[in-house]
Amino acid sequence: MSREQILVLIATASVNFSSMICYSILGPFFPGEAEQKGASDTIIGMIFGCYALVNVLFSLILGKYIVQVGAKFMFVGGMFLSGGCTILFGLLDRAPDGPIYIAMCFVVRTVDAVGFSGAMTSSFAVLTKSFPQNVATVMGTLEIFTGLGLVLGPPLGGILYEKFGYEIPFIVLGCVVLLMVPLYMYTVPTYDDLPIRESFWDLFRIPKISLMCLVMLSLSSALTFLDPTMSLFLIEKFHLSTSFVGLIFFAIALPYSISAPLLGYLADKFPATRKWMIIFGSLLTGICYVFLGPAPFFHIKSSIWLFSIMMVVLGISTSMTGIPVFPEILESAYKNNFEEGLSTLGLVSGLFGAVWSLGTFIGPTLGGYLNEKLHFEYAAAIQGGIALVIGAAMGIFYIAENYQEKRSSVRNTNSADEEQEPLLPNRV
Repeated sequence: MSREQILVLIATASVNFSSMICYSILGPFFPGEAEQKGASDTIIGMIFGCYALVNVLFSLILGKYIVQVGAKFMFVGGMFLSGGCTILFGLLDRAPDGPIYIAMCFVVRTVDAVGFSGAMTSSFAVLTKSFPQNVATVMGTLEIFTGLGLVLGPPLGGILYEKFGYEIPFIVLGCVVLLMVPLYMYTVPTYDDLPIRESFWDLFRIPKISLMCLVMLSLSSALTFLDPTMSLFLIEKFHLSTSFVGLIFFAIALPYSISAPLLGYLADKFPATRKWMIIFGSLLTGICYVFLGPAPFFHIKSSIWLFSIMMVVLGISTSMTGIPVFPEILESAYKNNFEEGLSTLGLVSGLFGAVWSLGTFIGPTLGGYLNEKLHFEYAAAIQGGIALVIGAAMGIFYIAENYQEKRSSVRNTNSADEEQEPLLPNRV
C-alpha cells in the first residue's frame, strides 16, 4: 500500500467516524429540548427528515459536478461546513422559542446536510480512485468506523448532555471536526478529469443499476425503520430499560462492523460471489424482519432471545447486501461505455448516496406510520416482505443475465467456427 493510499484511508475513516457521531448525537436529548422550545412531534420529525431529503438532492448535484468543483475541495469544504453547522446547532438553545427557533433548526440542519453530502460523495469517489482494484475491501473496512460512529454517538452525546448541558456535545464534536480539516487538506490527493456528457438518468436507466438502487433503497429504509419503532416495541413488550434497549441496538452494529471488511475482501477476491451475496443478503434481511416480531401469522411467541438473534443475523445480512453494491454499479457503468475516471465515479457516488439517503427518509416515516396503524409485528413483516421481493427480483435478473451471456458466448463461438471454415472444399 502506497503512502498516498494510507493517507486517503486515514482521511475517509475519520470522515465516516466523525460524520456518523455528529449525525447520531441528536437522538438521546434533542427531541426533549426541541419540545420545550415549542416544536411539536411532527415538526421534530421533519427536522430529522429534512436532513435526508437535502442529502438526496445535493448528492445528485455534487456528484454530477464533482470534476468542476474538485473532489478535494468538495471533501474539505463539506467537512468544514458540517463542523461549523454542528457548533451552530449547539447554540440554537439561545434562539427565541417558537417559529424562530424552528426555522433556525431547519436552516442549520439543511446546510449541515449539504456539507455532509459533499464530503461523503467526494470521499466515495476519492476512495474508489485510490483503490480501483479493492473497492469492496476498503469500503467494508471503513464501515467499521461508520458502525463505531453510530454506536458511540448516542451514549457520548447523552453523557456530555447530562454533565455539561445542551451546548457542549455539539461544540466539542464540531470543534473536533474543524480541527481535522487541515488534516484533510494535507492527506486528500487532488484528482483532475474532464466532465462527461452522461447524466444520472443515463446511469439509472441501466436495468441492473436500477435494481441495485432498489436493493439500496430497501436496505437503508429497513435499517432506519427501526429508529422510531424498535425501542417502543421492546419497552412495551418486554419492559426493558433504556440502557438495555441501547445494547440491543449494539447487537446489529457489532456484527455489521466485524463482517463488513471480511465480506468486502471476499467480494474483491472473488467478484463472481458479489451477485450471490446481494441476493442471499436481501433474502436473509427479509427473513430477519419477518421473525423480529415475529409476524403474527406464524403463531410464534415473542421472545427477547429470538429478537436479539435476528438482530445479530441482520447485522451480517445488511453488510452482505450493501458492501458489494457499489462495485457492482461501477462495473455495470463501465460495461455500458461510461468512461473510467473521476466524472463517472462522481455519478456513481452521488447516485449511491442519494438512494441511501432517500431510504433513510422513507424508513422511519413509513415505519412510524405502519407501527401506529398495524403494530410492530406486522410493520416489520411488511418491511421484510419488501426485502424478500427485491431479493427474489435480483435473483431472477441474475439468472436471466447469466442465460443471456451463455447464449451470446455460444453464438460468438459458432460465428468464429464458421469464419474458419474454407470457402472451397478441399481437393483430393
